[in-house]
Amino acid sequence: MSGLVAAAWAMMPGSASAFTAYVSNEKGNTVSVIDLDKLEVTATVEVGERPRGITMSKDGKHVYICTSDADHIEVLDTETLKVLHTLPSGPDPELFVLSPDGKTLFVANEDNNMVTVLDVEAGDVAGEIAVGTEPEGMAVSPDGKWMVNTSETTSMAHFIDTATLEVKDNVLVDTRPRFAAFTPDGSKVWVSSEVGGTVAVIDSATRKILKKIEFAVQGVRKETLQPVGISLTPDAKTAFIALGPANRIAVVDMESYEVKDYLLVGQRVWQLALTPDGKTLLSANGESNDVSVIDVASLKVLKSIPVGELPWGIAIK
Repeated sequence: MSGLVAAAWAMMPGSASAFTAYVSNEKGNTVSVIDLDKLEVTATVEVGERPRGITMSKDGKHVYICTSDADHIEVLDTETLKVLHTLPSGPDPELFVLSPDGKTLFVANEDNNMVTVLDVEAGDVAGEIAVGTEPEGMAVSPDGKWMVNTSETTSMAHFIDTATLEVKDNVLVDTRPRFAAFTPDGSKVWVSSEVGGTVAVIDSATRKILKKIEFAVQGVRKETLQPVGISLTPDAKTAFIALGPANRIAVVDMESYEVKDYLLVGQRVWQLALTPDGKTLLSANGESNDVSVIDVASLKVLKSIPVGELPWGIAIK
């Protein structure tokens, strides 16, 4: 990036000042560390086999990483960039979600059709919840009372009471649900169905589907429009949906459910992450081995940052 471009980026209202992104590279067994002021990779950290799900601790001191083929979760120190220790997870952890108080990780174990409940402080498994076949998507409500898991083969969103660890409701969605996200007020859950090609918006209270959002891009085959990652802005106005091999991110109005735009990014866009201020969106583009940086206000792709091999997930400090 030239000095003039860097200066312009730093002055933009959407700049991601003082933020750091951590990108799990599924095939390379590494995590790329990106300085979001400089918009460049500043470090590459070796981790366990097949890192996928990745999330930040509430205090920003640790990054939790699902190392799927190593069958555990690794805890990375954000200051030293050293793996401090591992946590038990159950077999083949793919995605997880951290409770609002930062004390519990709910982990989807793809191989044994279970959600593992992990006490982060004690480092112990507090429980296991039987769910549908091939669990993946994980979301927890803002008040911490409800957790949603999606099962790929069963094509369901399971609503789980976090106090009793019991599945209370199952909502049938379209084929191969991959991701779930609660709205900021917890009133709705958005669930992406990769093969079905839709995103279902579910009422959290009634467990009824309010809307199924479909996608269409001129010149792009419908079967390549495969929704995966979802990121909702903190003001509950805009949803960003990663569309996999279509190499696009759909921009959706959260009130009207209308698709407003499609942003062209790298190849096989997978997971997304917003900076905490909601001003900058990052996408992990698996087949082009890069991360796209998008200004939310202007909906402009600002830069593509090369990372490791097969980037999968993103966590931001």
